[in-house]
Amino acid sequence: KRLSYITPQEMLGERFHMSEKLISSINPRAVFSEAGAVILVASAKRSLEKGSALRIDAVKSSGMVVVYGAGDQVLASYPATIGSENTPSPSGEHTIERIARNPNYTYNPEKNFQQGKNTEILVLPPGPNGPVGTVWIALSKPTFGIHGTPEPSQVSKTTSNGCVRLTNWDAEELADLVKPGVSVRFVD
Repeated sequence: KRLSYITPQEMLGERFHMSEKLISSINPRAVFSEAGAVILVASAKRSLEKGSALRIDAVKSSGMVVVYGAGDQVLASYPATIGSENTPSPSGEHTIERIARNPNYTYNPEKNFQQGKNTEILVLPPGPNGPVGTVWIALSKPTFGIHGTPEPSQVSKTTSNGCVRLTNWDAEELADLVKPGVSVRFVD
């Protein structure tokens, strides 16, 4: 029904924007499966004005997503995985069409990339461990979007199938900053 967290460390890592290894290393004696356990975490709260983004640049050369507000002020920047040689991200300017939180993932080999020998439509349930993580920000270019990932440690280290992949926590923050109609530029 849901592609949920597998371990308490994974859940805490996402909630506090930390790797599972870091959580375990700063809590060497913690029993994560025990209710009431005291666990040290980083403070990850930022306060940004909802809906304040006016433009997003997906910079392919640096693997960064930069979010601009009024007066071209940089509101946020996020490390990202932006396409690959086999399935590059689009070029030019597009707009945000819609934002889906906790989306199902539908793989359609007639519309999407070809995954092995699979020729069937596949629908996976929502959750942080789904292929697009906890947020899908659909672009005006069909089948392309900005989304989360089940593997935050791989952001900016692996390739994508043309989309812009962020950590779930960055995708969620970005979803708060944008609304349909916001421009997304793909910059080399």
